Amino acid sequence: MTGSAPNPEADAVAWGELLAESYRSIGDRAMRDLPIYNDALGVEAVGFRWFNGTIVGIMVTPWFMNVVMPASAARETSGASLRIRFPAGDIEFSQSEIGQMGRIASCSLFSPMFEFADMAGARATAEAALAELMLPAESEEAVRRREPATTPIDRRSFLRGTLTERRE
Repeated sequence: MTGSAPNPEADAVAWGELLAESYRSIGDRAMRDLPIYNDALGVEAVGFRWFNGTIVGIMVTPWFMNVVMPASAARETSGASLRIRFPAGDIEFSQSEIGQMGRIASCSLFSPMFEFADMAGARATAEAALAELMLPAESEEAVRRREPATTPIDRRSFLRGTLTERRE
């Protein structure tokens, strides 16, 4: 053997890391002193992978959390926004230019980021959001997740003071 096969997942991770480096530079140069900047957070590329022939992942910064991909993922790039089909459904993305990365497409999840106390919480949220995005909308897991966590309380029993859950 004269070498190993290229690893497409490594390419996706590398693209995410290059994008993260661009956002670190933007943060140091232009964002750090703005009131939307959460000093408890850093910049991190989370879960970058190949999906339907393009790279997708979540970018966490001290000022936003977005689903991002190269803008070339869109077959039709006229206009400022585009819709991309994911297993969870169609998602609308905005296009922008990011320094050395060129055009990217992004979908905002959080901005600003003050509800996150630390990177562990932001990272966990990003991982969960990406997992939801990749979960087919009608899969058993997706349907189960949409169901209420508890069963409704029977109103008559509540008013009588017994507080029993309705059994169906």
